[in-house]
Amino acid sequence: MPTLSIGGTAWTRTELQTLTYLVVGATFALYIGIAVASKARSTGDFYVAGKHVHPVANGMATAADWMSAASFISMAGIIAFAGYDGSVYLMGWTGGYVLLALLLAPYLRKHGKFTVPEFIGDRYLSQTARIVAVVCLIVISFTYIAGQMRGVGIVFSRFLDVDIATGLVIGMAIVFVYAVLGGMKGITYTQVAQYCVLIFAYTVPGAFIALQVTGTPFPQLAFGGTLIDGGGHLLASLDRVVTDLGFAAYTSGTKSRIDVFFITLALMAGTAGLPHVIVRFFTVPRVRDARKSAGWALLFIAVLYTGAPAVAALARWNLIETIQPGPVGSPTGNLAYAERPQWFERWERTGLLEFEDRNGDGRIQYYNDANPDFAARAAEFGWGGNELTVDRDIIVLANPEIAELPDWVIALVAAGAIAAALSTAAGLLLVISAAVSHDLLKGIFARNLDERRELLAGRVSAGIAVLLAGYLGYRPPGFVAEVVALAFGLAAASLFPAIFLGIFSFRINKYGAVAGMLTGLGFTVGYIVYFKGVVIAPMAANVQANWLFGISPEGIGAVGAGLNFLVAIGVSLATPPPPPEVQQLVREIRVPRAAS
Repeated sequence: MPTLSIGGTAWTRTELQTLTYLVVGATFALYIGIAVASKARSTGDFYVAGKHVHPVANGMATAADWMSAASFISMAGIIAFAGYDGSVYLMGWTGGYVLLALLLAPYLRKHGKFTVPEFIGDRYLSQTARIVAVVCLIVISFTYIAGQMRGVGIVFSRFLDVDIATGLVIGMAIVFVYAVLGGMKGITYTQVAQYCVLIFAYTVPGAFIALQVTGTPFPQLAFGGTLIDGGGHLLASLDRVVTDLGFAAYTSGTKSRIDVFFITLALMAGTAGLPHVIVRFFTVPRVRDARKSAGWALLFIAVLYTGAPAVAALARWNLIETIQPGPVGSPTGNLAYAERPQWFERWERTGLLEFEDRNGDGRIQYYNDANPDFAARAAEFGWGGNELTVDRDIIVLANPEIAELPDWVIALVAAGAIAAALSTAAGLLLVISAAVSHDLLKGIFARNLDERRELLAGRVSAGIAVLLAGYLGYRPPGFVAEVVALAFGLAAASLFPAIFLGIFSFRINKYGAVAGMLTGLGFTVGYIVYFKGVVIAPMAANVQANWLFGISPEGIGAVGAGLNFLVAIGVSLATPPPPPEVQQLVREIRVPRAAS
């Protein structure tokens, strides 16, 4: 039976898998136990946890809801491979949360209803606006949840030695139990536990690897520190290594400034328009508690976000040091495939790490063969092109194995990654459920629906949403962070302007809001589908040259938001103003009360 020597201890592959089952199984038992103990018994419990969640607990639950598989698995992965260009995700997501906490969350909590579409329907005094908001919410949520379910499939595929489809089924079953049974009440306290699991799972390996590479246990300090072997500063050494392999310098950017600007803007506005994050602020007793929970959530989020750049840099360094143990072009410069480490073999079985021996020399050539200068040099060595393909979504998960950390750390990372993906997936499923049962059925099509039947409808719609989410996770339109970025763009283009204008403008009416949401959503969906799904082959070879003003699909949501604002304002000015009762509603939302 094959063994793996880690930290001086020989572990069999079976023992490693058993340990992973135990750790992941224990966390699943914890989540389900919380859901059973917190079972929703009313629509208030199911939608907003009865509005009695403590601000600290809500801050922790919000952080877990916010830090999805994109944050845990994919953000550091994209920074590891894109370097400076990947920082756009840090800027956009962090800045967007501040925007949400300051400009939207307290006012929406003051309105006091259950869902974002309900606020839009009340503010614009329009059932049509409410239905359009539901459509926007469902499109956003299913796009977002595709990324989460892909993360679940990746984790299960590797750590439980099952295929991605089986992993998705397991994940769907777990989410179904605690989301459908516990509703928002169960999800809230489950997410508190999931935050503790995911943050511990993210920081512990980061501390181990930072200590191993730079001599400091704090990743944030290691990011600007020096290598323990005397090789100089981490970032300077990483720049040198990646440029030697034909890649762009790690600390330099290749994206155009306009694309960076629009991606950041789309992520910020999208964050402020995400319904599953906004609804978290409906669960606290008072408006001032919404502000407090926003502050606590930002603190809890910062623990992971300040460490992500260091985790990314350390992961890229360890990967290259493993694959490229000697000077580029020397006989020992590339790792012999027959001598590859066991972590390499395990990830190969998932299909997310692939080696193709193009020149038949039995060694792994890893370099940027798209770089014409380096390709000419590589030809001198008899290389036939880059032979290693690494899915960027595996880098955080594989990092502890590459660094040869103890097996309990590897199992912990698996549990943390699953917690991150499932916490956000559960929140998304609940807002989809609430949109169908509360906004469509109870609010429009079956207003006489009693509470018991509404609760049943919510659980049935959540179950159907789980099945659709699993399918989207099996066939996502890209890697995790990319898919999530698309969802943020859709939120920015559709819901954010309607919510923002609904709070801060007396003049915007239902005609403008509906026209704006349809324009923003239609434009953004069309652009994303065109460049992500139906681009013709001749264009695909040089797809970036055909982007509008050089703006990628990840950033086009900012343009959609701009169109939404322009159309909403223009149509509103050309049509009658909202009735007095709507303007009074805006005043009540905007003016603070001492009792709040």
